[in-house]
Amino acid sequence: MAHGGRGHEEQTFNEFYTEVKEIEKRDSVLTSKQQIERLLRPGATYFNLNPFEVLQLDSDTPLELIKKKYRSLSILVHPDKNPDNIERAQQAFEIISKAYKTLENEVTRKKCLEVYEEAKDRTDMMIAEKKKKLKKEGKHDGVPEDDPSKYKHAIYVMVMKLFADIERRRQQLEVRDMEERKRKREAEIEEEEQRDLQKEWQKNFEESRQNRVNSWHTFQAGSSTSTSSSSSATSPATVNAATAPVKSKKSKKAKYTSFNPPKIKPETR
Repeated sequence: MAHGGRGHEEQTFNEFYTEVKEIEKRDSVLTSKQQIERLLRPGATYFNLNPFEVLQLDSDTPLELIKKKYRSLSILVHPDKNPDNIERAQQAFEIISKAYKTLENEVTRKKCLEVYEEAKDRTDMMIAEKKKKLKKEGKHDGVPEDDPSKYKHAIYVMVMKLFADIERRRQQLEVRDMEERKRKREAEIEEEEQRDLQKEWQKNFEESRQNRVNSWHTFQAGSSTSTSSSSSATSPATVNAATAPVKSKKSKKAKYTSFNPPKIKPETR
């Protein structure tokens, strides 16, 4: 299923490539309308990843000619030159400007050239594998890429695939970076909320501290007053209760010690 999908994609690509090259062959400059259509037609995003393809240049084109081609194309698709199609003209103009900025910069132009070199190496390896397989099968008819035009086309297809791979990796890294920034931001927000809650709790604790101290002092003062009142109220009764029995014992003792028995009278007969 996946193999069939790749085959259909490659067929579509080949058809598009053939059509574009036919247009370029018919008119090396193209009209404003044709250039806008070339840059914005369905599926063109895939091809516009290659700045040399956008500017319709070979990879070995010197910078001076790159500038010249950029100026001519930018004039063709400029919105001021296409008042009846301003929006699409603006999009095409931005695509051409982005491609030129990529090739104007020495670092990014070098990276693009490295893509071409890698595409050539991979294509050569693919051709070598095909020939090795044919030789093993006893066939010596050669491969289609022995034709210079088909060899160039094979490299072109590989270049487009490599640019597409680079773009996919860039998008994946961008999504991953966005998710990471989102995760960090959520963590920062959570930490900020926790700090705010802690500050609010500390503030409420400090504000209620004096109320707690006053309540405790009030409680202690009330307890002391109750204890004093209770002591003063029971003190006289306690003293009377303690001394009353003592006095009673003393009086009884005094009564028994002062007893005098009656005198015995002489017996009379």
